[in-house]
Amino acid sequence: MAVDFHIHSSFSGDSDAPMEQMIQEGLKKGLRTMCFTEHMDMDYPEEPGVFEVDTRSYHEKFLQMKGKYQDQIELLFGIELGLQPHLAERHQKYLSEWPFDFVIGSSHVVHGKDPYFPAFYEGKTESQAYLEYFESILENLAVFDEMDVYGHIDYVVRYGPNKNQHYTYEAYREVLDEILKTLIRKDVGLELNTAGYKYGLGHPNPTEAILKRYAELGGEILTIGCDGHAPEQLAWDFEKIPALLKECGFRYYTVFEERMPVFYPVETF
Repeated sequence: MAVDFHIHSSFSGDSDAPMEQMIQEGLKKGLRTMCFTEHMDMDYPEEPGVFEVDTRSYHEKFLQMKGKYQDQIELLFGIELGLQPHLAERHQKYLSEWPFDFVIGSSHVVHGKDPYFPAFYEGKTESQAYLEYFESILENLAVFDEMDVYGHIDYVVRYGPNKNQHYTYEAYREVLDEILKTLIRKDVGLELNTAGYKYGLGHPNPTEAILKRYAELGGEILTIGCDGHAPEQLAWDFEKIPALLKECGFRYYTVFEERMPVFYPVETF
């Protein structure tokens, strides 16, 4: 019964997997719903345009695949926006032009630099870099909240000098709590992204402690995604999800269709 709400295909600049190949693998893995969330990172500094999806071509291919596989699997049309504060108006206009089912807002660029690259960490300690990343999330939320969930809110720990070796929720409690409270206040959900397991962190993004805190604060909107860019990455470690959700205090997980949240009991995942 599993659903995967963070999937990239060759319409994203960091994937070469055809959409149909991803769908066929999803069928093999028993997914009942797949939501494609191709990258739209406007004003990306490292290689301008590389993560700006050709939305028209993406939509046309999506509709073709949706029709072809309509009796086998539910396919949904999503997008992953790379948030930066100065892009707020452009993002608002973009979302008004396309019939997305689901929108992830993610922080891939912080003050002109992508934490994927070593340059982001130069001249600062790891903790300073991580704090800057988290504070940038609040900067984004102050000017834009039209996404359905915020993606992988501790994305930075995938690429830090020591990854998550010294990283804990407690070390960044103040800023992380402010992020979670802001998301809840603005009715923006949180993503449970299993790529943390794929990257060898031993934990999802965000970590279990952050997920627990989100539930304690009253957060209810929680989507599940693998952040897969290749067929073999689909539904990555999804067998861990039901127990993890219960451990963190969730009775439901969330899916979106036509931008509306629907809640399903954990037992149905």
